[in-house]
Amino acid sequence: MATQTERTVVYAAGMVQGIALVTFPAASTILTDPSEYDLSRTQYGTLFLPQVITAITAALLSANLGSRIGTKRVYLIGLSASLAAMVLLLVSSFLTGDETLAYALLLLATASLGAGFGFAVPALNTFTAAFNPGAVDRSILVLNALLGLGTVLAPVFVAIFDGLGFWWGLPLVVGVLLVLLLVISVGLPLAVEAPRAAVSTERSGIPRRFWVYAGFAVLYGICETVNGNWSQLDMTDVGASTTEASLALTAFWGMVTLGRLLFAAVQRVFPAKLTYHVLPFVLAVAFVLIALLPDDEPVLGILAFGLAGLGCSALLPLTISFGQSELTAVSAAAAGGIIAFYQLGYGIAAFGTGPLLDSGTELSTVYAIAAAVAVAMGLWSFVVAARRPDSTSVHAQPA
Repeated sequence: MATQTERTVVYAAGMVQGIALVTFPAASTILTDPSEYDLSRTQYGTLFLPQVITAITAALLSANLGSRIGTKRVYLIGLSASLAAMVLLLVSSFLTGDETLAYALLLLATASLGAGFGFAVPALNTFTAAFNPGAVDRSILVLNALLGLGTVLAPVFVAIFDGLGFWWGLPLVVGVLLVLLLVISVGLPLAVEAPRAAVSTERSGIPRRFWVYAGFAVLYGICETVNGNWSQLDMTDVGASTTEASLALTAFWGMVTLGRLLFAAVQRVFPAKLTYHVLPFVLAVAFVLIALLPDDEPVLGILAFGLAGLGCSALLPLTISFGQSELTAVSAAAAGGIIAFYQLGYGIAAFGTGPLLDSGTELSTVYAIAAAVAVAMGLWSFVVAARRPDSTSVHAQPA
């Protein structure tokens, strides 16, 4: 039985990992500022390619590695990789005079961050499900809500530190928090039964139903990243200030967090399956509003991105918990696999949008396309949840 300290540390690690994950998008206006890194839109988009590659690789390896060395060690490797990313970003901030070297360090930093995310987040989801076997859906929603809280704090910290004249205070603070987590976590048992996912998949192959979840995760990754990575640049394109653009990103991640907490709290009266079907269409409406944003109306933009955050909120954690519930033979691998395909969608939106913009496509057009993707995701949700009971239920502790 897990102790309260272990549960607290796992939840805290989720929040800190959320801050780390959004550090680079939160600093997008700094990374593209001619007086700082002076990245083009294509360079900014390409920045996330190493992150996607390493995140997918790490997420796919996490279950196999966990069966060999234990989930705790996989989690510690993830935190260490995220710490390396913050150190590299911090060092790069003092080398912006050498654009080539600074950009190389940024690429190494995002690669490290991807590895950290790919190892740590599936492990955190596995810990949470194992530590709360009687309320898995709810506990995973709470974990991801705290991860979302971290994503809210990142743009706030950037705005505060930038206002003080040293935006690099963000990676410094995150680095210190990661060191504290590593020191505390090493001394805790953080014990779960060794995942048997690798054995199961080798013997029987990947279940066909996994690909249903994988397809949904790709679509979700595209939708989330169009908001998370490009919202600030979209806001500045329609005349918003840097502060207003940061508020839009904060509104998005803030509503992601509040939505996860809300839907975790109302599961008894508003079943998770219904939430899963409704939210993609809420997101589609938000994308249409964003695509139609008028110039010099930053408040409307902030509200629209907040609505998009609500639309995204519960979709990824529910995909993970539904997948672990149905694919019990490969439960631990399911979490890592879903994270991997979510990162594939992340890469499509993060890397693919930059060249589109540099070729003359407007961000409003990108958001209109994203609305169609959200509708497709809404229709696909009925395929994913087809075997899910209409009422709220919990699934067994993952192997």
